Amino acid sequence: MDLIRAMRTFVEIADRGSLTAAAQVLDSSLAAVVRTLAALEAHLDVRLMNRTTRRIALTDDGRNYLEHCRHILSAVQDAEDALKEGAAEPVGPITVTAPVQFGQMYVAPAVTRFALRHPRVKVRVLLHDRVVNLVEEGVDVGVRIGALDDSGLIAQPLGSIRRVVVASPALLAARGEPEHPEALRDAPCVRFSGASGLTWQFRVDGRALQIPVGGNLEFNHIAPAVEACAAGAGFGLFLSYQVRPHVSAGTLKVVLRDFEPAPRPVHVVYPHARLLPGRTRLLIDWLKREIGGDSAAFAGEH
Repeated sequence: MDLIRAMRTFVEIADRGSLTAAAQVLDSSLAAVVRTLAALEAHLDVRLMNRTTRRIALTDDGRNYLEHCRHILSAVQDAEDALKEGAAEPVGPITVTAPVQFGQMYVAPAVTRFALRHPRVKVRVLLHDRVVNLVEEGVDVGVRIGALDDSGLIAQPLGSIRRVVVASPALLAARGEPEHPEALRDAPCVRFSGASGLTWQFRVDGRALQIPVGGNLEFNHIAPAVEACAAGAGFGLFLSYQVRPHVSAGTLKVVLRDFEPAPRPVHVVYPHARLLPGRTRLLIDWLKREIGGDSAAFAGEH
């Protein structure tokens, strides 16, 4: 039995939660994965996983052995990377995911520059406005906006993003600039049927304040909502990068700065830091420099 290969198979089964999924990742047959796991358990004389028709669960011995496997495989990978470092260009595939608009504005340009620098790395970029499960969907690196759940992913900060209220100069000239969030109760507002919804959150004297808003326009996509605000249809609540071009051009103005809620963090996330291929480590460091270096811009610090 190839013990290192068996360890890798065991780790993939644990990470994917499925023998079938592990077989797909390993480019192997289901029968071969089952045989490898059985041979590993026979070699160790312990049961590593309890298997039913619906799920696989690690035993206590399996959980302990999994951590040892990670360290051993990490040491093997580090040794290989050390030999290859500087000897050749990084090679192989990487899959990256990010929110759609943030990905278009920041992640995709940074990844494009990376791909131009390292032509032997094949990068696939997936932009989704949903939380992608990196392990289950076979994604190597993700960029996330907002608080992270306790998923066990490794996270490194890239910056933070403000949530801002904006309005067109024409609307402000007609109604006056609001001095307090309460002024929005009776003001026309362009609503987004996503995160902000019908109630907007502010911070007043260190405490959260919820303001219900109204208006005759509601969108399920950010871009037309921003354009409607720029056209003077009402006040809007957005993440700062979403309105950055309009604010820079002067077609929208940020108001109520003193009442903004806490900024949302931005992280680059990835699973199992000690098992990353060299090319993935390289991309993560690249994103930290390229995107993190522009954090003041996407934070909306105009």
